[in-house]
Amino acid sequence: MYKLLKIDPYLKDYEKDINLRMDSYKRKRQELLKDCSGISAFANGYKYFGFHRTKTGWVYREWAPAAEEMYLTGDFNDWNLTSHPLKKLENGIFEIELKGRNALKEGQKIQAVIIHGGETLRRIPLYATRVVQDPVTHLWCAEIEETLKRYDWTVKDFVPPKTPLIYECHIGMAQDKYDIGTYDEFRENILPRIKNLGYNTIQIMAIMEHPYYGSFGYQVSNFFAASSRYGKSQDLKKLIDTAHQMGIAVLLDVVHSHAVKNTNEGLNCFDGTEYQFFHKGAKGDHSAWGTKLFNYGKNEVIHFLLSNLKYWMEVFKFDGFRFDGVTSMLYHDHGLGSAFSNYGMYFSMNTDIEAITYLQLANELIHKINPNAITVAEDMSGMPGMCIPIKDGGIGFDFRLSMGVPDLWIKLLKEYKDEDWDIPKIWYELIGRRPKEKNIGYAESHDQALVGDKTIMFRLCDAEMYTGMSKLYGSSMTVDRGIALHKMIRLLTSSVAGEGYLNFMGNEFGHPEWIDFPREGNGWSYHYCRRQWNLVDDENLRYCDLNRFDKAMIDLLKTEDILNKPTVNKWLHNDDKIIIYTKGDTCFAFNFNPGKSFDGYFIPVDQIGDYEVILSSDDGAFGGFDRIDKTFTYKAETTPHGWVGFKCYLPSRTAVVFKKCQK
Repeated sequence: MYKLLKIDPYLKDYEKDINLRMDSYKRKRQELLKDCSGISAFANGYKYFGFHRTKTGWVYREWAPAAEEMYLTGDFNDWNLTSHPLKKLENGIFEIELKGRNALKEGQKIQAVIIHGGETLRRIPLYATRVVQDPVTHLWCAEIEETLKRYDWTVKDFVPPKTPLIYECHIGMAQDKYDIGTYDEFRENILPRIKNLGYNTIQIMAIMEHPYYGSFGYQVSNFFAASSRYGKSQDLKKLIDTAHQMGIAVLLDVVHSHAVKNTNEGLNCFDGTEYQFFHKGAKGDHSAWGTKLFNYGKNEVIHFLLSNLKYWMEVFKFDGFRFDGVTSMLYHDHGLGSAFSNYGMYFSMNTDIEAITYLQLANELIHKINPNAITVAEDMSGMPGMCIPIKDGGIGFDFRLSMGVPDLWIKLLKEYKDEDWDIPKIWYELIGRRPKEKNIGYAESHDQALVGDKTIMFRLCDAEMYTGMSKLYGSSMTVDRGIALHKMIRLLTSSVAGEGYLNFMGNEFGHPEWIDFPREGNGWSYHYCRRQWNLVDDENLRYCDLNRFDKAMIDLLKTEDILNKPTVNKWLHNDDKIIIYTKGDTCFAFNFNPGKSFDGYFIPVDQIGDYEVILSSDDGAFGGFDRIDKTFTYKAETTPHGWVGFKCYLPSRTAVVFKKCQK
């Protein structure tokens, strides 16, 4: 019996299903590694395929099993389609050797030419490490870039934190300018901001090359190419190296759940068939996303994807991955319209065992390469065992995203008056997670910031963000409420909703408006596809107050090691709209009441002694009203009823954190 069944007794009736997926993993692993020394050696596709320098020149290899003939064309041969044929080897592999060190030069454009069924197909090499778009024709092609050439890393053996405080970011939209930002600009301008705020991890979106900028990087065409929109591969390496110097881990938002359907620049029909990488027919199409779906049962596909993970870890020193679209991978119906209201929905004919096997192999590989690596699953279904070790019957992720939490906050803000908030329901949504499985808590991510939705701050204040954020022209009740709840929601979420925390770039200071990528519908404008740092840098605007609170909150989480301490001594009062709980030597008290402050409210703690205020959301520096006296010492004593605690003033829409004084 696997340990997972003991961790979660509700799985007892599904032991056969757990055994089924574990047998699949073991069988596939043995099949793949029979001729290899281990899973890391198996995932070396990028070292063999693609373009590589040799002692005598260059070699290019490709896997195109359905191709009848194959050629290489580009600047180097004046785009002659047939002058450089590839030799067909075994197992659908083609190869060409180009003599001379300068047979190919950095910056030259390259395409593969496939002959299939009498058609001539021009494709981008599958393992291309740089792919660029012609500014005139808008066509994409590979560009020679010696991605594997030496980079002198200043940090050799960076160890990512065990408790990730993640700053989710996008290189292209990270600047103030009405244009696409670069790796260098991010390194110079944004990394220092992240370091100053105290986040210890960044999660970078849209790195893997994608033809449509507005896809937010989620329709990948070239899996081994760092997006050329932002600069060269060496620039990305320097960014990661600099982050490591600052003590910041770097996660890649990896997209192995689907791929862009484009044929000229993607994997689709590379060798002339739709089934080289993807399922045949309708099974290979994602009805909601308009993308192609990988066939995870195919060994060559597993080899390609695992090699992709190793490539990003070894060549670029990424410290782990956030896996996008895991729910879509887990189920044949991709979880569309499923409520996952009972365990039977996780274990049925709808479950894609081959996809689960791939995810197990991926986690095994990642942690083999770097035992300290971080893997995060974006799964809204709550699949049992997602973050349980493989040996115990799990899938092997380190964390899953608490995807129900932002949905909770948005629903409350959209549909309920403040006085109607259900405090117990909020609490149980925040703390609800599977036993022994770690979560990344977050109040909002990029999903809530996209056009068509609203960030928490924009939903709270809406149009008054344009008129009420100045400190020079008096306060606005709407903005006062927004600032108060923005801080409380983030502090509550960050302290109890997971063993890690995530924030999307700019949301820490209540970035106004939404994200809208350049597209035909907005005149290809960059107006909403940037971050307005000038707002938070202006001390006359209230954005800076939210920024200071976020910095103080992150410092508290780290200094007191809040996320690794159990939540105890819980007190919930729905009528008063109060939440109080203890974590270690700290006690958190939240008064969500929109109009009532409490004088002499009893604060239960679990230790007798003196307590002091170490954080108040009502500080003037944080945009509050300074109603909490931070110099006062509270004495926790045992009451006649056996409670331990003290009384204090708890203003409306305020969160206060107390700490037991050390003797």
